[in-house]
Amino acid sequence: MTLIQPPMMVNGGTHPARAFRMMVRDLARGSQGVTEGEDLKVRSTATPGAAVRVGDGSAIVRGATWGQGSYTQYNVGDALVPIAPTGGTRRSDLVLLRVEDPEYEGTRNPATQDIGYFHVIPNVPANTTAPPPGMTGIPLARIDLPPNCATVTDALITDLRSIANPRRQRQLQTINGFPYSQLPSQSGVWQDDWPPNGRVFTDVPAWATASNVTATLTGIRVWGETYFGVRMKWGDWIGTEYQVDTDTITYVSRNSVMASDSPALAPYFRGRTQELRLQAGRYNNANGGGDVSGSTALIFDVEFIEGVI
Repeated sequence: MTLIQPPMMVNGGTHPARAFRMMVRDLARGSQGVTEGEDLKVRSTATPGAAVRVGDGSAIVRGATWGQGSYTQYNVGDALVPIAPTGGTRRSDLVLLRVEDPEYEGTRNPATQDIGYFHVIPNVPANTTAPPPGMTGIPLARIDLPPNCATVTDALITDLRSIANPRRQRQLQTINGFPYSQLPSQSGVWQDDWPPNGRVFTDVPAWATASNVTATLTGIRVWGETYFGVRMKWGDWIGTEYQVDTDTITYVSRNSVMASDSPALAPYFRGRTQELRLQAGRYNNANGGGDVSGSTALIFDVEFIEGVI
C-alpha cells in the first residue's frame, strides 16, 4: 500500500476523509469505546415500555477494515431506541452505536441518511458482547428479555460499554519515621492508631471507579514468637489482612510487611478526600512483639482507574 497523500496538514493539498479518520485513530491510540464513564449509557425509558434510551455522550468507533480509520460520534439528549416485544420465548438484543460508511459497508447516502446511528441486532446469543465481524460499531448494552415481555426495565439491561482511553492517576505518599512505639499487647483487637498517625489523606477523583492500593511498612522490628496482622482502612472500606508470623527468634530483627487490595469505588466515595490508614493487631496471645521507630517508614501507593458508571 502506498502512502496516503498529502500528509496532514499541508497547505494547498486536498485531504481525503480517510486521512482525518486515521488521525482520529492515531490520537485514540487505536482504541475504541465511550469517552467518559457516563457516556451513552443505556437505560429504561422514564415510563418503562418497549424501548430504551441512550444518554448524552461521545465515543470513538474504530473501522472494521484496516486503513478505514476511526469515527467520532456525539449524542446530545436522550435517544429512544425501540425494542420489539417477545413472544413465547426469551430473546436477547444487542444495542450498538453503529457507523455505516458506504465506502466500506452498506449503501447509505451521507447526504440524506444517518451514517452513525443506534442499531439493534435482535435475537443474539445470550452471552453476546460484541458486534459481528465486519460490522463497524461499538456495543452499548444487551437487552435480555423474558418470554411475553413488552416492557424493558433496567434489570433487563446489561451494560457493555468500555472506555476508549480510561484515565489513570497515581498518588504516592510516604511517612518517614515514627515516634518509638510498641504494638499494644491485646490480642484480637485492631489498633486504629498503630503505627501512631500511620495515615494519609487521598483526593479521590470523581471519575475513578476502581483502584489499586498498596501499603508497605518497612523497618518494623520484631522479636520472640511474633504473630500479628496489618490491614488498610480507607474511609469505611476495610482491606484484606496480611500477617507477620515468626517462630521464636533470639535476636531483634527488622522486617517489612505489605498489604494490597483492589477496591471498587462506590459513588459516595468519589470526588471526596478520604483518610487512608494502616491498622495492626495481634493474634493468639503471641509472646513476641514489634515496634516502630525513627527507622521505620510507611508508604501508601494508590492508583485510581476510570471505568463506566
